[in-house]
Amino acid sequence: MNTYTDDDARWQAVVQRDEQANGQFVFAVLTTGIFCRPSCRARHALRQNVRFYGDADAAAAAGFRPCKRCQPDKRHPRQQLLDKIAHACRLLEREMPITLGQLAEAVAISPYYLHRQFKSVTGMTPKAWQQSFRARRLRTSLARGAPVTDALLNAGFPDASSYYRQADAALGMTARQYRRGEAAVHYTLGNCSLGRCLVAESDRGVCAVLLGDSDAALTAELRQQFPQAQRAEADEAFAGRVAQVIRSLDGDRVPLSLPLDIRGTAFQLRVWQALRAIPVGSTASYAEVATAMGQPNAVRAVARACAANMLAIIVPCHRVIRSDGGLSGYRWGTERKARLLQREAKTQER
Repeated sequence: MNTYTDDDARWQAVVQRDEQANGQFVFAVLTTGIFCRPSCRARHALRQNVRFYGDADAAAAAGFRPCKRCQPDKRHPRQQLLDKIAHACRLLEREMPITLGQLAEAVAISPYYLHRQFKSVTGMTPKAWQQSFRARRLRTSLARGAPVTDALLNAGFPDASSYYRQADAALGMTARQYRRGEAAVHYTLGNCSLGRCLVAESDRGVCAVLLGDSDAALTAELRQQFPQAQRAEADEAFAGRVAQVIRSLDGDRVPLSLPLDIRGTAFQLRVWQALRAIPVGSTASYAEVATAMGQPNAVRAVARACAANMLAIIVPCHRVIRSDGGLSGYRWGTERKARLLQREAKTQER
């Protein structure tokens, strides 16, 4: 995020009425004695008459009064909505089920408006958010060895039948298979052109490709998702599949033909599918990805889905950049992201 610490950058944000600059500073006009948000729709003052302050309190202390149009001394309406959506998320993550009507009443928004705005901000419906959190809590309980029935109830599923209707979407397998099969997720570590890499696979296929500098950090990252994953013996078949992944990491243009075990929420899977449609040598902004998915307001949700990707290169989240062309974040470091994009650009030039 641009912190707008430079007055030239702040003035540019004011000229563009940049919504993202709201909350990072305010500007005051000497000739009117009023201070505003950067996105204020009022007519622009001359640059020489504008002063910048870190927040509304600083501007008020300097003798300026708040604009009645953009109300910079109050929380922005958009931020108020985001706070309510965040509160709704926390309510959905409780063990006790909650209906859309109860949720809407708790955050003081109509059910229809809440449903629409919740999906716009998070990329998921309230029901899907609740199911996703239940699935995550269920995975944690099962990985710790809890009995299946106890894990189901502790995760917030009201009864076993309601869980089994969603079992494959939640875990990719039944709860009992998950308990037995977690240890079957095995991995190995190796070197590639991007540093150390970890490749893991389940019975369904490759489920993680991680990049890093430290074997310990890579193993810890894997076990956040697969707590009982085991380091594999170097058998010939697995070694051959790992070699294919490493060739892909090293820039081999031969398509990876291995089966994949891609796990995520319905929204994450849609984002990752959209990322895999970005051609080699090309990039797209988070906003462009959201728009291509038909959810132009879900930019932050797209960014979170990119950050949750466990399959480096295979799901090319490195091809997603900021709207201004900046690299933004990357789960495995912006330096690696830059190297990947440079390498792909050069490949396309040949």
